[in-house]
Amino acid sequence: MVIQSENFSFGTTSELYVEYMKRSEPFTMADEHYHDYYEIYYMLSGKRIYFIRDRTYSVEQGDLVFINKNELHKTMQTGEASHERVIIHLDDSMLQQHAAEHAAFLLTPFQQQGHIIRLPRQEQVAVEQVIRRMLTEIGQKSTGYELFPSHAVTELLLTAARYLQQHEPAPLHHDTPIHAKISEVIRYINAHIEEQLRLGTLAEQFFISPYYLSRMFKEMTGFTFSDYVVLTRIKEAQRLLRESKLSITDIAASVGFDNFSHFGKMFKKTTRLSPRDYRKQYI
Repeated sequence: MVIQSENFSFGTTSELYVEYMKRSEPFTMADEHYHDYYEIYYMLSGKRIYFIRDRTYSVEQGDLVFINKNELHKTMQTGEASHERVIIHLDDSMLQQHAAEHAAFLLTPFQQQGHIIRLPRQEQVAVEQVIRRMLTEIGQKSTGYELFPSHAVTELLLTAARYLQQHEPAPLHHDTPIHAKISEVIRYINAHIEEQLRLGTLAEQFFISPYYLSRMFKEMTGFTFSDYVVLTRIKEAQRLLRESKLSITDIAASVGFDNFSHFGKMFKKTTRLSPRDYRKQYI
């Protein structure tokens, strides 16, 4: 299959959305990137660095990346800028509609400790054939093409879920000791988000200079230290607004904001909604 366009998509970002993108220029994702639906990322060609939750992965051609709902993630350039990828967004309603009682099994790739599945060559070829057939259908728009993407995505999930059922997860290794150190810092931030988190204090706690921690944090995650802390706090505030009956003032304090006005400002900057309006969506 020869893909003529360098960018096309299908569907909406809620139930099922498929996007193909081919880039030749340097590109790094925007900072505020997490969402309340599942994402599959497939690398057709090229190589990227992908930060997800608390660690950095090297993503190569043929890799499948599974990102659970509300997980902070970001892709970054490594080496050659050109790359070709497909992203798929789906939600629980799509899985219930097409998988019913098997939905929980199909979600297992999103729940593994690691986020990357690197299939053996035979399965990898089969997955790529399904993806390229899906892109052909979307690109050509032949009669009934709208039926194909949901079946293709279900097949991808079934292949990945069966592979994980039959194989031990690949051990997670950090590229260098500093990668391991930064992941340790990130896990600490995630677990202590309600506390005062200062770069200098954490640098001292983890035996690293503040300058080096700041530089390596940005290099490995794509986020500045302060941006990561704020985004993680806002993400937790969103969860509490959805799932708890705590007052907005108490939520702001419980996620580490000691200034309510600053909390409201940062929440709206990140979500485009006030905390009150965000909560109304889930009542």
